Amino acid sequence: MANVHSKVIAITGASGGIGAATASLLSERGAKIVLGARRGDQLQALTDRLLSAGGEAACLVMDVKKRDQVAALVALALERFGRLDVFINNAGIGPISLLDQLRVEDWDEMIDVNIRGSLYGIAAALPVFRAQAFGQFINVLSTAGLTIKPTMAVYSGTKQAMRAIAEGLRIEAGPHLRVTNISPGFVRTNFADSMTDESIRADIRKRAAEIGITPDAIARAIAFAIDQPQEVEISDIVVRPTAQA
Repeated sequence: MANVHSKVIAITGASGGIGAATASLLSERGAKIVLGARRGDQLQALTDRLLSAGGEAACLVMDVKKRDQVAALVALALERFGRLDVFINNAGIGPISLLDQLRVEDWDEMIDVNIRGSLYGIAAALPVFRAQAFGQFINVLSTAGLTIKPTMAVYSGTKQAMRAIAEGLRIEAGPHLRVTNISPGFVRTNFADSMTDESIRADIRKRAAEIGITPDAIARAIAFAIDQPQEVEISDIVVRPTAQA
């Protein structure tokens, strides 16, 4: 993947799951990785593994709900590597529940992380991309943003909102910036950990264990989108298990 090699790529939510798998794959293919996440121990361990394997990487313990911390992740990329080629809005949570349960705090948290956190990523990276006259945003969304099911109204809403924002960004971006949405289905990650309803959490874990694909499948889709020539934009990729309805 010649167009991945040497690119500087920042990833939020990078300490595990899709973020960690993506960081590992892109590093193997020669990219310079800047990782951000809240879980410092796991983040540092992943960074150490990338460095031990001969890669180039840096990390920052940060929370996407804090605009200044997202900006600091971009600043780290510029300080360490001199530019930023790709910003991956990967951090996301899904404490899903029936609306009747009125878990308003969970709704707020999903809005703050899934929408506001991604907007902070855009706000941090867009001026850099404009100044460079190149750059790519990749937004990790969900098949829940394509099909709405019970318990997922707010979560689906956050993913649909980001789809609309990303399309607006794509239209405004002009000929030098690329915008890609990746929509995973069931993936075997710790995604269910954020769910506060015990029965739903158990059901999602069971379903993911039964049919879920590995995070590497999503990482390969992300790498494919990055690897395209500068004049080629992959707008949307849906990656889900063949067994998922």
